[in-house]
Amino acid sequence: MTRPAPKTVIAGFIPLLDSALLVAAARFGFAEDEGIELKLVRETSWANIRDRISIGHFDVAHMLAPMPIAATLNLTSLAVPMLAPMTLGLGGNAITVSLSLWDEMKAEGADTGGDPATTGLALAKAIADRRPRGGEPLRFGVVHPFSGHAYELRYWLAASGIDPDRDVEITVLPPPLMPDALAAGRIDGYCVGEPWNTMSVLNGQGRIVTFKDAIWPASPEKVLGVTESWADSNAGTLRALIRALARSADWCADPRNAEDLAHLLAAPDYLDCSPATCIPALTGKLLLEADLSANVPRFLSFAAPDALCPSGADGLWFYSQMVRWGQAVYSKEDEAKVVTTFADRLYRDAMGSAHSGNAVAQAPKHLFDGLEYNPAEIENYIASFPIHTRPTTL
Repeated sequence: MTRPAPKTVIAGFIPLLDSALLVAAARFGFAEDEGIELKLVRETSWANIRDRISIGHFDVAHMLAPMPIAATLNLTSLAVPMLAPMTLGLGGNAITVSLSLWDEMKAEGADTGGDPATTGLALAKAIADRRPRGGEPLRFGVVHPFSGHAYELRYWLAASGIDPDRDVEITVLPPPLMPDALAAGRIDGYCVGEPWNTMSVLNGQGRIVTFKDAIWPASPEKVLGVTESWADSNAGTLRALIRALARSADWCADPRNAEDLAHLLAAPDYLDCSPATCIPALTGKLLLEADLSANVPRFLSFAAPDALCPSGADGLWFYSQMVRWGQAVYSKEDEAKVVTTFADRLYRDAMGSAHSGNAVAQAPKHLFDGLEYNPAEIENYIASFPIHTRPTTL
């Protein structure tokens, strides 16, 4: 019997460790086994990913988890209704600061192991100490206004008594430029995915002060992004791609493959860096500074329980932060759209598992500051924060 010709799927990605599922699926035959010719296109910025998928240059994309929500709610340019049918991993981000700022934070009692509560309070004290001297505010980099990085950084700052819109300046840079910007003194710190935090540590320019899994444990970072129209027109291909990426996740999550995965991702076509830069995050031995590592086994998870299955509860947390920081205005209608964007239906259909039913019927979660997040009470959760009216969309 003649095997059908493979279906070509063009996927955009950014050079980050959490592009691993797409890279391994393309290189190790997981996609081919599902009848897909997966063609990867490396991009330089998340804005390019957003624009190129919206106009049809990409079929699918490695995408910031909040980005499909922003597109569906028409909050960003070239917006089209989108879906996040699969998560590409949990965690993977960190916050890095310059060595000089770290010295100030250490003097104020910052925890050397990355605890977000003490490092945040130490940063607040350092900012307060700087005020009488005047000068420019500290500048932090994030990768996109609609990103987990932006919301995690803002949440950490605000919970520490730092106003992200008044006490510091937040600017947008592509991930690979973060270490160079820090080294050049253009920014004082940044929140980005790996390996671009470890890069600054190895270069002797930066210090990791905390990380995503400490701020919001077991939370999604990147998703497989698709337009709603592409998903409707290519339902069978999307199911096959999800199965391929799930097999890829199993391979990527196996500790025995960490070194091979590091060498694969470090290649010029992908991250174009030293494999040594990729190893810490892939093994859960995060290099906080040149001679200090922290054992963070869940720093970047590809196969934790439900690591790949999207959840409306997670989508609503991102939405809550969009409203909090003035990017969106809450409405019941938009809440429902967010839940649909992050619904588990397509993933569970592809994997042959039962649907979860109510996508937000989950036990309340707690972020690092102890504040309870109950997705079933999202309107009350949003109301618990001061709502900033200054637009944060760039």
